[in-house]
Amino acid sequence: MSRKVVRASKFRHVFGQGVKADQCYDDIRISQMTWDSNFCSVNPKFVAMIVDASGGGAFLVLPLNKTGRIDMSQPTVCGHTGPVLDIEFCPHNDNIIASGSEDCSVMIWEIPEGGLVTPLKDPVVKLEGHSKRVGILSWHPTAHNVLPMFTTCPCTAVRRVRRAWATCPRGAWRSTSVKSPGFTSSMRGSVSPLS
Repeated sequence: MSRKVVRASKFRHVFGQGVKADQCYDDIRISQMTWDSNFCSVNPKFVAMIVDASGGGAFLVLPLNKTGRIDMSQPTVCGHTGPVLDIEFCPHNDNIIASGSEDCSVMIWEIPEGGLVTPLKDPVVKLEGHSKRVGILSWHPTAHNVLPMFTTCPCTAVRRVRRAWATCPRGAWRSTSVKSPGFTSSMRGSVSPLS
């Protein structure tokens, strides 16, 4: 009788290969904040990473082709007064990114076409009104300019599941300092497709 000791697999002779140092990002001070987020976001043009910053929150936005050692003086997106907890690129526009922070606000940023050359401090839209920090951002996959936010607000778990794309009651937050006509009133209210 013959017994097979090794299970036959078409992948048993496939091995990974490490990426070279010039194809990695090096010397980036990733945030030490303990929060349940990815601390980065990627789209076909840019990669964004939340970094340590004094006096508020900041994140880096780098073109995908800019790899290697990142200079400490690299321009950042820095407009929050508290640490940034989550960032998310818009699925419909590669130059738009949203950031949620411990300062109870969400800011929408427009990244210039070639990337940042100076620090970006003024958001396109600033969404305020939450009573607690904004921890999770997720753009709606099919509706343009709809950004659901998840906070530690006093809504019950049943309401969160039922409302799906909005965990806060209607009117719980408002939009201020709108600079772009592309963000319409759908950005300012809760979206509740399941109710």
